[in-house]
Amino acid sequence: MIYPLMGGYGIYILFSLPALLLGFWAQWKIRAAIQRYSRVRTFSGLSGAQIARRILDGNGLYDVAVEQVRGWLSDHYDPTHRTLRLSPEVYQGNSLVAAGVAAHEVGHALQDQDAYLPLRIRTAMVPVVQLGSWLGPIIFIFGLLLASAFGDRLAWGGVTLFAATAMFAFVTLPVELDASRRARKWLTEMGMVHQQELEGVNSVLNAASLTYLAAAIQAVSTLLYYAFLLMGRRRN
Repeated sequence: MIYPLMGGYGIYILFSLPALLLGFWAQWKIRAAIQRYSRVRTFSGLSGAQIARRILDGNGLYDVAVEQVRGWLSDHYDPTHRTLRLSPEVYQGNSLVAAGVAAHEVGHALQDQDAYLPLRIRTAMVPVVQLGSWLGPIIFIFGLLLASAFGDRLAWGGVTLFAATAMFAFVTLPVELDASRRARKWLTEMGMVHQQELEGVNSVLNAASLTYLAAAIQAVSTLLYYAFLLMGRRRN
């Protein structure tokens, strides 16, 4: 049996190492893309804020505000307040990175406008995931410590709660990929990025997609690790 031979740490490495390596590679890719293309100015010279405003207005989303917020890569769309929040580098910048990131976040606003199903599912899952991502592992650990009193029921409850995190990560994938697709479409159709500039935009958006894929694989790896530990205890 693998469990008694390898021990808990060995099993954790077995399950987590591929996802961790992919995560490190994805982070390296996105940092390299940002470092390279943040120095390449778009032919249009438009800032991220101007690009966002033009795409929003072009789709009738006049009520969606565009604001600057602190923090590196803090860019996001807030569907509750219908506000696009961009980091200073994106809000003020006129690089290929600023163009791609701003248009990508506008893509989420367009998804909201279209009632895009994966986005609605992800938004509905947020409260459960915020709870399950930290409470699930705690319940799992306490379940292992108190197994003599409760059996494995408490630990499996923690696993079930954490499973929402893995589901959320996979629901996020189509949401982010679709936002990038919309970004490319509107950047080119509205003439804010020329065809030859798309290589840089694609490099940034594709690297960002890798980080979401790595997060999803990491969440599933952790979930499988928890389940394997419990099943190994039962066999023993």
